[in-house]
Amino acid sequence: FASYYGDHMVLQKKPSGAVVWGHGELGAVVTVTLSGAGGLIITEKTAQVKGPSGTWTTVLDPMDQGGPYVLTAEQGLENVTLRDIYFGDVWLCSGQSNMAMTVLQVANASQELAMASRYPYVRVFAAAPARSDVELEDLERIDLPWSIPTAENLGHGNFTYFSAVCWLLGRSLYEALGSPIGLVEVAWGGTPIEAWSSRRVLQECGLSEDMGREGPQSSLCHGVCFNLKPALCIAPPLSLALCSSTSPHQHLSGPQTPSVLWNAMIHPLLNMTLRGVAWYQGEANAFLHTDQYNCTFPALIADWRRAFHAGSARQTEPLLPFGFVQLSTYRRQSEDDSFARLRWHQTADLGVVPNARMPSTFMAVAMDLGDEHSPYGSIHPRDKQNVAHRLLLGARAVVYGDKDLVFQGPYPARAILEVTRGLLNVTYSQELICHHRDVQAFEVCCSSQASPCRWLPAPVLAVGSRTVTLALSGCRTLVLGLRYAWAEWPCEYQACPLYNPQGLPAPPFL
Repeated sequence: FASYYGDHMVLQKKPSGAVVWGHGELGAVVTVTLSGAGGLIITEKTAQVKGPSGTWTTVLDPMDQGGPYVLTAEQGLENVTLRDIYFGDVWLCSGQSNMAMTVLQVANASQELAMASRYPYVRVFAAAPARSDVELEDLERIDLPWSIPTAENLGHGNFTYFSAVCWLLGRSLYEALGSPIGLVEVAWGGTPIEAWSSRRVLQECGLSEDMGREGPQSSLCHGVCFNLKPALCIAPPLSLALCSSTSPHQHLSGPQTPSVLWNAMIHPLLNMTLRGVAWYQGEANAFLHTDQYNCTFPALIADWRRAFHAGSARQTEPLLPFGFVQLSTYRRQSEDDSFARLRWHQTADLGVVPNARMPSTFMAVAMDLGDEHSPYGSIHPRDKQNVAHRLLLGARAVVYGDKDLVFQGPYPARAILEVTRGLLNVTYSQELICHHRDVQAFEVCCSSQASPCRWLPAPVLAVGSRTVTLALSGCRTLVLGLRYAWAEWPCEYQACPLYNPQGLPAPPFL
C-alpha cells in the first residue's frame, strides 16, 4: 500500500467509494480484499500494476459507516494486511502554524488531552513536513501513522502533532454525526499560500514560479525576511519572528518556495477520497502578495478540488467542501492594515462565504479571539475551541445540509444615508446583540475622491433589532465608503461590538 495506509485508518464512506492504491511489481495483478467479522469477504477487487511509477489503484464499493474491517492486498505470494479499518468521513487539515498548534498548546489542554480516550472512532494521521521541487507520488515521511487518539499523540509537542483545530473539529463532527471520522494533518508553520499552490494556481494569478529560485536572502533568519521595520522573518515552525536586517526584495526559500509543499505534501494525497478540507493559513501572506490573495485563495480551492476529484477517480466530489479560519489578531494598536486586507481577501472581497466565487465554502471568524499573552506569541491564540465550534457550524450547514442552523454572524444588507441629519443607517441580515457600543469599529470614507481615502470614525448612536445608526459628524464632504472592524486587532476577547443571538460575531467588511 501507499506508505500512509495502516491499521486504525478511516476510509471514506458512501455514497463515495474509497480509493486504495499502492506499489507493486510492474505488470503484476494485485487482489484487494475487504473482510468483515469472522473473515467474511465483503468485496474483492483486482488491479494491475502500471508504469512508470509501478503503482496500482482500485476503488472499493461504497460502504456504510462502521467497522472494524480487515483490508488485504495480495500480489502472488506476497500480501499486506491492515486491521481495525473503519468507514466514515475523511477530512484533510492544512495550513500554517495556527493549524499546526497541537492540543498540548491550547486553552484547557490538560482537560482536552484527558478526554482523548473517549473518541476511539476519531482516527488521526499526520504527514511530516517535507518540500520538493517536483510533484511526488508518495509522502517522504510520516510524523504520526494512523492512530487511535491518546494524550501523547494529540499533545506530542509544540507545533508538531496533533493539530488542535483539526482534532477539535473532528471530535465535534463525531459528536454531531455519530460517524467515524478520519483526520489527516498536513501543515507547516510560517508558510505562504504560494508554497501550497500548484504551478497552475501561480500562473492563473500572475505570480512567478521562480520567486524562490534566486535573489538575496537574510543571513540572520532561517526563513524569509520582508521589507518591514523591523523586518519580519518567517521562520518555521513558529511562523513569525523578528530579524534585524532588511531586504528590498521578497525572496522565498525553503518551505516558503512556491509549490514545494503542494509537490511534497498535497500531491501524494490526491488519490484519497475526502469529505472535506479545513484550512488555517494567511498570516504569512499578510506580508507577502497580500493583495493577490483574493486570487490565490479561490484559485487554490478550485485547483485542489479539480485535483482531488481527478486523483480519486471522481470519488471526491467536484465541489469538495472547504472550510477555513479567518485571521485572528497579531499586534495591538498597529496601524498596519495588512491583516484587515487579508481577512477581506479570504472571502474573495465579498465579505461572507459561501459566495459566487467561493461556492461550498464556510468560514470561522476569529478576530475576536485574540490572545495577547499567549506564550507562543500573540499571533497564536490559544482559544481553538471557539474556532473549531464555528467551523463545525459551517460544516453542519454547508456540508451536511442542516439548513436551519445559523452558522455565520450578521452581515449588512443595505446602508441608507440621511445627509441632512448626518446619519448612516446600516441594516443587517440578522438580529443584533450589541456588546460594546463605544468601540470605534465603524469608519466612513470621507472624501471628495475615492483614492486616497480619508477614513474617519463613525460613532454608533443607536442599535435596533437589526439596524445600526452611525453619526457622520466628522464628515463634511462625500461619504464614499464604509468599513467595520478594519484593524489588525479590532476588538477585545469575545468583545466585538456586534454579534447575533447565537454568539457569532459580525464579520469585518469594506
